[in-house]
Amino acid sequence: QVRLVESGGGLVQPGGSLRLSCAASGSIFFSAYAMTWYRQAPGKQRELVASITSSDSTTYADSVKGRFTISRENAKRTAYLQMNNLKPEDTAVYLCNAQSGVRRFWGQGTQVTVSS
Repeated sequence: QVRLVESGGGLVQPGGSLRLSCAASGSIFFSAYAMTWYRQAPGKQRELVASITSSDSTTYADSVKGRFTISRENAKRTAYLQMNNLKPEDTAVYLCNAQSGVRRFWGQGTQVTVSS
């Protein structure tokens, strides 16, 4: 049984920062998995925010480039999303995904609300 647990969400003012974590547990060879953060706002489609491969190659959505940084710590089986200069349009549920080949796992998500 593989489990992904996101944490670090919350309410923050515009311009603020948050750091999300995605901790994996169970039968998963974490370092072999690409880790991706998605987000879903009410009434909108789920969108890819940032991804990091097993070889630490990263990609970002254009809307977060220069503001968000994805990273991973394989020894802790954890992926992170550092979010700076947050904007109201970043408000969403942020979900963590782990994928290796046909194996794919999702977390339950953590709410991020950017509001003054």
